[in-house]
Amino acid sequence: MSDNFLPYGRQSIAEDDIEAVVDVLKSDWLTTGPAVSDFETAFRSATAAPHALACSNGTTALHLALAGLGIGEGDVCIVPAITFLATANAALFCGAEVVFCDVDADTGLMTQAHLEEALGRAGDRAAAVLPVHLAGQAVDMAAISSIARTAQLRVVEDACHALGTVHAGLPVGACHHSDAATFSFHPVKTIAAGEGGMVTTRDAVLAERIARLRSHGMERSPEHLERGADEPWWYEMQSLGWNYRLTDIQAALARSQIKRLDQFKRARQALAQRYDEALAELAPHILPIQRTPDTDSCLHLYPVRIDFEAVGVTRAELMNALRQRGIGTQVHYIPLYKQPFYRQRYGQTALDGAERYYARTLSLPLYAGLDADAPDRVVNALSEVLGL
Repeated sequence: MSDNFLPYGRQSIAEDDIEAVVDVLKSDWLTTGPAVSDFETAFRSATAAPHALACSNGTTALHLALAGLGIGEGDVCIVPAITFLATANAALFCGAEVVFCDVDADTGLMTQAHLEEALGRAGDRAAAVLPVHLAGQAVDMAAISSIARTAQLRVVEDACHALGTVHAGLPVGACHHSDAATFSFHPVKTIAAGEGGMVTTRDAVLAERIARLRSHGMERSPEHLERGADEPWWYEMQSLGWNYRLTDIQAALARSQIKRLDQFKRARQALAQRYDEALAELAPHILPIQRTPDTDSCLHLYPVRIDFEAVGVTRAELMNALRQRGIGTQVHYIPLYKQPFYRQRYGQTALDGAERYYARTLSLPLYAGLDADAPDRVVNALSEVLGL
């Protein structure tokens, strides 16, 4: 792949990041050490959440949040159809089942009306809802929460795309309208740890439970042990847990990266604005994703809506033509109910908003290290391929 190729997303690594990782490699701690707690402290500050618990990736963050809330066999979790596999899979990891919720055709986001409709299908087994802040935009959590609380649902925000986004004056992850929020530090996300995840919450008891579950269900604090007050080696497995810990190597990289969160956000916003301006010439055949109100977004993705029938080119043909011009794109996402596993489990499904969103969406290159003139290059290539 040439140096001139533009992927749809990539990490931005600086010398400070490299130095932070090298410092850990030279230290006494490679895992479960001070770099993890330092990162958690910085993350609490960035999200205004009282508790932040680091873990191995965004999927384990989702699993830990649901398990910590007691979601299990016999329960149903409501999940938007447009999201990555992990959002739904985490419910099944807990022994629960999933009801797929429709989304707005122009934003890809769950709304209050969609949740109410899905609740009607889920029935009295509904136990949790997992709204997804797709592409870095924010779901209206106050509206979702008002329905969820009336229905006695637990609320876990899948915020893996939305670190740095502020909605209605609150950082995503502050959890004023949810039980927990989860984040990912995969390389294409706003900050990178290689792999890594985080759960934020305002609930001290839930935070304590998650901290135990991420390390085999093991307890070492003397005040919580059945015995061992005079036995410093003593620990107890008080529940079934997993090894979902984040290493100090990963935490050091993420801690260094989060220092530049505001810089990353400004860069992404400037690029998104340039895309918006350049794409105005290709409307209505190509439109930016519809933006949500009262939201200061740190976009993880730059999805556009393309009327493929009107332009006379299939999505695959367009992606291949752009790739030949050195431009990578991706589709976020295939509706989950189309996956063979879920189709076999729940039967054929089709949700109108999800179908219309999926039919038109394509994610263009967006990352903090992208050159300022790259959106013009991408839009010019789109215009050339589509003859617009």
